[in-house]
Amino acid sequence: MTNNLHTRADLDEVDHALLRLLQENARMTNARMAELVGIAPSTCVARVRSLVDRGVITGFSARIDPVAVGLGLEALISVNIRAGARARIAEFSAGIRQLPEVVQVFFLGGSEDFVIHLAARDSAHIRDFVVEHLSADPTVASTRTSLVFDHSFIGVAVGE
Repeated sequence: MTNNLHTRADLDEVDHALLRLLQENARMTNARMAELVGIAPSTCVARVRSLVDRGVITGFSARIDPVAVGLGLEALISVNIRAGARARIAEFSAGIRQLPEVVQVFFLGGSEDFVIHLAARDSAHIRDFVVEHLSADPTVASTRTSLVFDHSFIGVAVGE
């Protein structure tokens, strides 16, 4: 599993403004971002590169409408790992992350060990996923599936 304990980057108001704009639209042109933030385009390029180099920006991606690709039903599946199988948590997590239906995997502290965000064709697809990849896994003690009625991506809160 990845270690998400990083040193906090020193960010100023310009960095925060650029991050907000990129979260809203990562395809915004450099010239437009520079204009909105009130800096020169060359400064804007250097600032964004610096945010990438420092690990503040970890990548750029497209958000895809699940319905448009035939995966109109989403679910959150809570997973508890058997007490005797704790040594296999990293292996379990890595395997689940490779499955095409999996949108996100959350490794938690609390009453559940994992929450898996799944995109599926229909309820039978979700059932098959749970039976084949979770219930059949000797690492898994229990699961609980919740259907997602609505989902909005907000992004990370980035400065004032």
